[in-house]
Amino acid sequence: MSTLFDNTPPRKDTFSFKWQKYKGKDIIPAWVADTEFRCAQPILNAISGYVEHGNLGYILPAHHEGAIQAVVRWLKDKHNWNIKPEWLVWTPGVVPAFNVACKAYCEPGDKVLIQTPNYPPLLAAPKLNGLERVDIGTVVQHANGDSADTINEVEGTRYTLDFDALEKEAADPRCKLFILCNPMNPVGSVLSKDELDRIADICNANNVTLCSDEIHCDLILEEGKTHIPAGREANLAENSVTLMAASKTFNIAGLGTSFAIIPNRQLRQAFTNAAAGIVPWVTVLGLAATEAAFTQCDDWHQQQLIYLRENRDMVFNTINSIDGLRMLKADATFLAWVDASGLGVENVQQWAEEKGVGPSPGIDFHKADHFRINFGCSKGMLQDILQRLAS
Repeated sequence: MSTLFDNTPPRKDTFSFKWQKYKGKDIIPAWVADTEFRCAQPILNAISGYVEHGNLGYILPAHHEGAIQAVVRWLKDKHNWNIKPEWLVWTPGVVPAFNVACKAYCEPGDKVLIQTPNYPPLLAAPKLNGLERVDIGTVVQHANGDSADTINEVEGTRYTLDFDALEKEAADPRCKLFILCNPMNPVGSVLSKDELDRIADICNANNVTLCSDEIHCDLILEEGKTHIPAGREANLAENSVTLMAASKTFNIAGLGTSFAIIPNRQLRQAFTNAAAGIVPWVTVLGLAATEAAFTQCDDWHQQQLIYLRENRDMVFNTINSIDGLRMLKADATFLAWVDASGLGVENVQQWAEEKGVGPSPGIDFHKADHFRINFGCSKGMLQDILQRLAS
């Protein structure tokens, strides 16, 4: 089965966003968060079926019973979450969705709490909507619960939220929204029940709405870790917007289809109103792909997790053997957050590119001495990436 993920289709001449950046250069792209893998066959069959039918006219997402029931089924089966179909609001990506949340729950001049480091579109959202961003950093936590300044003790440490900062900043009456990424991108941590409870206590006490970007929730790699959807928790259900999609897990990001789950009717109406006339319907092919992904691809999904786990361990072992580089083992995602501060160079991105590897620049995540490596690729491609960095 591994050959399915070893034999990836070439993307150099497909106008791939990831590959265009270094076109004509001997630099392997390891940045944008999509994988190199071929989509599962049932997804391709579903898309082909629509194309063969020959009519790609309007479909209102709220009428697409197949996709709706597929989401209901997936969340119940994979996340023990019984949602009502009316809680679903379809969106053409989580990036439009958290920008809609900014419009829906804030007035110009309000503050938005953002967990950092975070991926660039999320960091940009408050300013785009006339709001003030307040960064809530991450801290390194040892297995015993103590916080640490460095990640030198690689085993048994993880990144988590700076809860003291969250509690302090949320108390400002101008703070109306907290946008969280769980599992965290780029650091890869999965929040525990205790951590989510603390977030709920802080948000509820200060009238702060939680918008939880959970696009990587089906890519849990660490044994014993479980993703907890924000909206599933009783203490968050009425004060949260949970964003999910099949896009990262099943490599269909180019089809522009995601969904928000909003149990509270007033929050849902405000979200829908903020999107009206601006945010387009999701695509016909995206709905077909989501339905197939969430009903026919369970085995493919499990095989991919095994493959990504092996890739993660390969990255972890190699990066921590290179002088000047350190990383913690990500609980989830196909992304490795690398601390390159030990290199002692002025520009760590340039250091990587000169070795023939193009990671995501840490400066874009507001952490200039780090970079992010995408290991959602064939083992052959990953070995080439790691050999270049180690050279």
